[in-house]
Amino acid sequence: MKPKALVLQAHGSNRDFDVIEALTLAGAAATGIPLNALRINKTLLSDFQLLVLPGGFSYADALGAGKLLALDLASYFVDEISAFVESGKPVIGICNGFQALVKSGILPDDAEGQSTLTFNAQGHFECRWVTLRPVSQKCIWTTGLDELIECPIAHGEGNFQTSPLFPLSSFLDNDQIALAYSYPNGSPANGEYPINPNGSLRDIAGICNSQGNVLGLMPHPENHIHPYQHPQWTRGISRHRGLTLFRNGVKYVSELN
Repeated sequence: MKPKALVLQAHGSNRDFDVIEALTLAGAAATGIPLNALRINKTLLSDFQLLVLPGGFSYADALGAGKLLALDLASYFVDEISAFVESGKPVIGICNGFQALVKSGILPDDAEGQSTLTFNAQGHFECRWVTLRPVSQKCIWTTGLDELIECPIAHGEGNFQTSPLFPLSSFLDNDQIALAYSYPNGSPANGEYPINPNGSLRDIAGICNSQGNVLGLMPHPENHIHPYQHPQWTRGISRHRGLTLFRNGVKYVSELN
């Protein structure tokens, strides 16, 4: 049996069908379900082994990017989401989904208000391809990945920052930086723009919870799952697809069952 993956569709979500295709190629049986349908039948979530919050502009990003979706997660679905996460099932939030996970307090580990994804340091929307270096060996989505990932970003609020109250040292010791922006050769970005496109602390492109099953990232690996999607495909360059990330998540679920 293929692992069942739920792709949550809120008003304003997009690239959800791209994620469904990525999960299908990775070996999962992926289904998109509107948030309102889940609101009517919350028990639906327990039927799935993997949860995805895709990108987009949920609720038109009213009150801030991902904020209203975060309120949904932290109020209407708090028990169901908590049970899903605590059971060890994989969760991934991409771009707007990452913003919702952070602003709901799910990432990083109920530290609501101690970290955020704020406006890009350059003060404008960023739409470009970036290189990602898998870092965390705790995160089930990145563990064992020794190859870079190249994929696009498209966001105005992807700058990951923390407050003085945030336990940064334990966060680092706990191996919770999942992905970091890097140069194409894999060397650290060291905050250099546009290699680090938004000014994120420590070049953070993605983080995980302390359990390692929840990943949030700003870039879009679902938009580089085929060789021909690479921007230099016509020049004979095809490398570092984002499909590896989804294969890791699906493989983890398959081995769990």
